[in-house]
Amino acid sequence: MDPPFEEKYKSLLTNGTLLSKDKDDAAREWGFFQVVNHGIPQEILERIQLEQRKLFHHPFSKKAEENILNLSENNGYRWGNHTATCLRQISWSEAFHMPLTDISKIGGDNKSLRESIEAYAATAEKLAKEMTEILAENLDVSSTYFQENCLPETNYLRMNRYPPCPFYSEVFGILPHTDSCFVNVLIQDQIGGLQLWVNGEWISVKPHPEALLINLGDLFQALSNDVYKSIRHRVLASKQVERLSLAYLYCPRNDAVIESGMKPSIYRKFTFEELMKQNSRDIEETGCKLGISRFLM
Repeated sequence: MDPPFEEKYKSLLTNGTLLSKDKDDAAREWGFFQVVNHGIPQEILERIQLEQRKLFHHPFSKKAEENILNLSENNGYRWGNHTATCLRQISWSEAFHMPLTDISKIGGDNKSLRESIEAYAATAEKLAKEMTEILAENLDVSSTYFQENCLPETNYLRMNRYPPCPFYSEVFGILPHTDSCFVNVLIQDQIGGLQLWVNGEWISVKPHPEALLINLGDLFQALSNDVYKSIRHRVLASKQVERLSLAYLYCPRNDAVIESGMKPSIYRKFTFEELMKQNSRDIEETGCKLGISRFLM
């Protein structure tokens, strides 16, 4: 019989944590930690990265104008920042952002992509669920909260590509931001460029060839009453090489209520749908999202 997840990953989450010596320290102070022995076969990781690279190397016109993946949400393809008014507000990157409910629609020439996503999503969802349940043990959260609110079909997959940039010192690969999910399971290549805002300075994250990067999102910070942190991060643009990453965003149902059981609560209760609608309004009006600060008491 396999050992329980917490026992199996005890050394991984302590000695194996690269950004902090303890998983709680990492979650409280950094909001990020890298894990090895994560249980996702290397074959699955390599296959989805290969399919991701093939997808992005389609001509721009085909990605931007044709629904090549048959996705329901604006084709799923995104690039740049349409609200930018200067170079410093541009994200020098492109992405396919897809709800997992749409994965079954991917077919035709992209059948192998669909199969690689399905294989990866099944393993990443298990990892994300078990990580959140462990971290939430001391937060007065119902033991069934994540099981009831975070379903395989409520999660998202985001494939990112950061092309070489001729004016790399003047733009970002992606602008500073926090993630709106509970947890993000991130595959990144060995190029580097990811930075975290910690203690008033930007800290570069050195990629680890055998690790996945886990970061906590806004929902976890609100649910934990600020015990755990959703840290601002950014990606620098590169002059000569492309960078690829893939995010598995562990999200709840739209009607899921986010409310800390710890008192006094810093945030008023809100639903995931309310947060996402507020983020959209903020981006439209200001060019960036303000996240859970909109729901402070």
